[in-house]
Amino acid sequence: MKFTILGAGTSVPHRQRSSSGFWLATENHSLLLDCSASAVHRMAQENLDWANLDAIWISHFHLDHVGGLPAFLFGTKYAPETQTRTKPLKIFGAKGLRKLIENFDKANDYNLLQQPFPLEIVEIELLEKFAIVPEIEAVAMNTPHTDESCALHLRETATGKIVVYSADTGFTEDLGVFARNADLFLLECSFVKDKPVATHLELAEAAHLIRYAKPKRAVLIHLYPEWDEADFQKEIARFSPPCEVLEGKDGLRLEI
Repeated sequence: MKFTILGAGTSVPHRQRSSSGFWLATENHSLLLDCSASAVHRMAQENLDWANLDAIWISHFHLDHVGGLPAFLFGTKYAPETQTRTKPLKIFGAKGLRKLIENFDKANDYNLLQQPFPLEIVEIELLEKFAIVPEIEAVAMNTPHTDESCALHLRETATGKIVVYSADTGFTEDLGVFARNADLFLLECSFVKDKPVATHLELAEAAHLIRYAKPKRAVLIHLYPEWDEADFQKEIARFSPPCEVLEGKDGLRLEI
């Protein structure tokens, strides 16, 4: 699998880290993890085949994770690149996803659900397996952020490679169990220390979850601007992580 960070930041405007969006590709299919407003254009900037995207995962309904979805659907409705597309685009998320998209649509009668290709909205059941694309089996678990927030466990069926995406979350050791032995643990770490809210993670908590999960590699994402003043490698080293831990940066590409 190939992984590309479109946006490793938050809703706060930043010169180097845009809002949440992550591209995961197998040999034959592609998946977008969250769709911020910036992610729509970041796909094109990274020369990714957005017109043939197979599926979109929406982790929760905050705008820095879903705000680009109506704009993307508005674009695919009219873009020359998608007019001859025949395969469906599937959008996955928690209960309430269809209503959210319909409300976006009603804002100006955009008819976003009427695309040149089939569009499917799938509201998943927690802890039940589903095929998010033909080559990847997925399971979602609820996380302490919003009522609908979910982390996602992805397993490539041909290779057994595992990617776990926490999305936004407060601290829970259940997430460490969920990500156990993952090949890539994509973990939010909003704050360096002294987090102002319970519904995000700071570095000590993220480091604890990494030690607990024992992934082969971890990437810290959803980094607020306060990280600009921190020495990332020095801060990480204080916790002696059991694997390589990378700073999430827009444009970072990894082979899994």
